[in-house]
Amino acid sequence: MLSPAETEALLLSLRVAAVAVAAALPFAFATALLLARARFPGKLLLDAIIHLPLVLPPVALGFLLLAVLGTRAGLGAFLADHFGIRLVFRWTGAALASAILTFPFQVRAIRLVLEARGQGLNAAAASLGAGPWDRLFSITLPLAGPGILAGAITAFAASLGEFGAIITFVSSIPGETRTLPLAIYSALQQPGGEAEAMRLAGLSILLALFFMALAQGVSRRWAR
Repeated sequence: MLSPAETEALLLSLRVAAVAVAAALPFAFATALLLARARFPGKLLLDAIIHLPLVLPPVALGFLLLAVLGTRAGLGAFLADHFGIRLVFRWTGAALASAILTFPFQVRAIRLVLEARGQGLNAAAASLGAGPWDRLFSITLPLAGPGILAGAITAFAASLGEFGAIITFVSSIPGETRTLPLAIYSALQQPGGEAEAMRLAGLSILLALFFMALAQGVSRRWAR
């Protein structure tokens, strides 16, 4: 059984991951489509930038977000003063950090599916008079379905385990930004908190296994 604080951390983790994946998905699809179907100067550089969060230390990304979106200067001060938007020390900031870190998972999954399918169907549809939007919704999106689902589920699972960028950008505030990984860390800082940390770690492992298995199962079923 989970305590109220542990349940709160679990629900917050699920909300942060869901918002992160949903917000990033349209951009991930557009980016994957661009990389899979278009040829343009700087394509390799764009590809490298998109995958940079996979190799960049999460703490470094969190610090960059704090420097840019902090309320004392820069873009963060502008958003707070003119629009009342504040991301630092908010759960929405945690969702933003998770979205950036898991964005490459979605792009890569969708891109691989689009490249595997080729452009023969699109070319045939164009020769029969189908417009760009018609081809997008009747051919490209259905073909990209397995990649979209697999990428979204994988990104969701990765978001549940994000720690470094979140704690650096939005800190660990109970009920606001303390997700499961941050709750584990907080438990370890307290005397006698090993049992709570072990319980939360086990829950994190179960969630990760469930969503990774779900991603594989959905992808295979859709392909069949």
